[in-house]
Amino acid sequence: MTFEAALAAVEGVEGWLSDGQARRLWDRAEGVPPDGLIVEIGSYRGRSAIVLARAVAGTGAGVVAIDPHAGNDRGPQEIHGSADEGEADNSAFRGNLERAGVADAVRHVRLPSQEALGSVEGGIDLLYVDGAHRVKPATEDIARWGARVKPGGSMLVHDSFSSIGVTLALLRLLAFGGDFVYVGRERSLAEYRRVGTPLSAAERVRNAARQLAQLPWFARNVMIKVALVLRARPLLRLLGHRSADWPY
Repeated sequence: MTFEAALAAVEGVEGWLSDGQARRLWDRAEGVPPDGLIVEIGSYRGRSAIVLARAVAGTGAGVVAIDPHAGNDRGPQEIHGSADEGEADNSAFRGNLERAGVADAVRHVRLPSQEALGSVEGGIDLLYVDGAHRVKPATEDIARWGARVKPGGSMLVHDSFSSIGVTLALLRLLAFGGDFVYVGRERSLAEYRRVGTPLSAAERVRNAARQLAQLPWFARNVMIKVALVLRARPLLRLLGHRSADWPY
């Protein structure tokens, strides 16, 4: 399997995962041991699940995709939705995985993320969080699922320093914490690595400074979203945003 083949497999699959973000997921998934476990929270129509499953194809590593497909929290400005929309997402998800040849490699847990905690056993080598973006659910996902990440394992969080809810959750839990080191980001996909020994006071300061340095970019993203809602094209041009796409 190659990354280029994985990109070809997700062409046309709806979702908010850029090619660069897919590359980062692929690279971290390739580092998962043969008996390891990958968990993603928030699958939508399968774009990220396909990339993750293809990255570990033939290695024996497991991929668990958690998404209730309930019609809510489907994407930007889609907090509320209908059961019919959820069923359409679930049907598209399964069809996309089948076409990509990974239907048997991905275990789908169709439950809200916090209800799914008991459905996944053991430690997690790679956790990808792209669930509900409001403060409370984002905080619960990062805190409770993040606690399952093994030392040396990775946690990648989508819409970091872009979504207000996700960013507040990160600042609350990780910016000044001692268990995860901020590695960097690809657009809004932030990468953290769990350490075996809690960070020292000096290491925490440096770790916090690297995350707080992303706040100007976060402020720009918030302004872009406001301008998109208001259809304020002059402001969008001033911010250097040349499309009608939601920033991610």
